[in-house]
Amino acid sequence: MLNIHIVCIGKIKENYLKDAIKEYAKRLSKYCKLTILELPDEKIPDKLNENIANEIKKKESDNILNHIKKDSYIICLDLTGKELSSEQFSKNIENLSLETSSVTFVIGGSLGLSSDILKKAHQKICFSKMTFPHQLIRVFLLEQIFRGFKISHGETYHR
Repeated sequence: MLNIHIVCIGKIKENYLKDAIKEYAKRLSKYCKLTILELPDEKIPDKLNENIANEIKKKESDNILNHIKKDSYIICLDLTGKELSSEQFSKNIENLSLETSSVTFVIGGSLGLSSDILKKAHQKICFSKMTFPHQLIRVFLLEQIFRGFKISHGETYHR
């Protein structure tokens, strides 16, 4: 069974998002072993410049890297990543499950991820060129992983 790890910055505060995450985690238990690790986000000052933003991204990304298992295949969610259809995403997970036992999805904080962590990623994917709260992206990711397993198992799922 594939081990899927989601390492993300920031805590979920909204109950409706917590409930959605809990529901998808329950549904995914049939297909994979899922772990979600929430790491603290750095405080963003009111007066933000590029240097401060890069420092914050570096601190958060270094913390993320310290929590990724050595042998895990790393997929970063990033605006520069490749956009995939649900079918392509499903095939990607299916292929990875044949090649590795561990996949780690990385979701950065409000400012994104540092170039250091993006260079270490085996893949970068993007759900949309639109901007979404990183807490909501967690739900999107879980839904797409679930959908991907349903597709690869030939099971019915809303299109």
